[in-house]
Amino acid sequence: MRSTELVDDLGEPVPLERLPERVVSLVPSLTEAVEVSAPGRIVAATDYCTQPRTLDVSRVGGSKYPKLDRVLAQSPDLVLANSEENRPEDVEALRANGIPVFVMAAAESVPAALGSLRRILTQIFGIAEPEWLVTAEELWRDVEPVRHRAVVPVWRKPWVVLGRDTFAGDVLRRVGIENVYSGHPQRYPRPSIDELREAGADLVVLPDEPYEFTQDDGPGFFPQLRPVLVSGRYLSWYGPSLVDAYAALKESVR
Repeated sequence: MRSTELVDDLGEPVPLERLPERVVSLVPSLTEAVEVSAPGRIVAATDYCTQPRTLDVSRVGGSKYPKLDRVLAQSPDLVLANSEENRPEDVEALRANGIPVFVMAAAESVPAALGSLRRILTQIFGIAEPEWLVTAEELWRDVEPVRHRAVVPVWRKPWVVLGRDTFAGDVLRRVGIENVYSGHPQRYPRPSIDELREAGADLVVLPDEPYEFTQDDGPGFFPQLRPVLVSGRYLSWYGPSLVDAYAALKESVR
């Protein structure tokens, strides 16, 4: 592998001279995808990288505010980041220290995420296409007819909901759930609770991350809507979890 051969999703060069053996991942989804597909390459990850459960590596803080000194102390030959989850200034600081960084673009759909993951796994790590990726592509290929319209909060205090062009919104749309804010000019609008209640939805989909909505914290704000509590990992993680997510989400929102 020559350093000139590889660019990340944003078009920036990733100067790898060989297959990486010491990888720091700043993205939970990428941590799971790489560790499952190319075990042993991840040497450090964020505090939020909880999958796979057998992962036993050093921790470098959060995704938004990783402790760069801990990252550098690992002497990584590659850092994995995401354009939405990680700050550009942290990526630039790592590059300024001579660390190759691959930034995955914030995926706007399931096919886009899987395509980027395929490139990371096959081109960077030099492995064959993993079986879970092939299965996920087959499961999520089709888009079902709309059966419900939903508001999808991801935060409270203030209320933040899914807007346009989000991975989680595409996940729901493929199982027949239309996000009522999918046409909003912002990806994560902040409507008032009164606006949310009058948005024309029949469901409120409440994930358990990044805000941990529960039966006692969430549904009560939307008394006129059917509440659907879902795993945030199934809704917003791109990677091996997509295989189990398909059946689980279809069952949740049928």
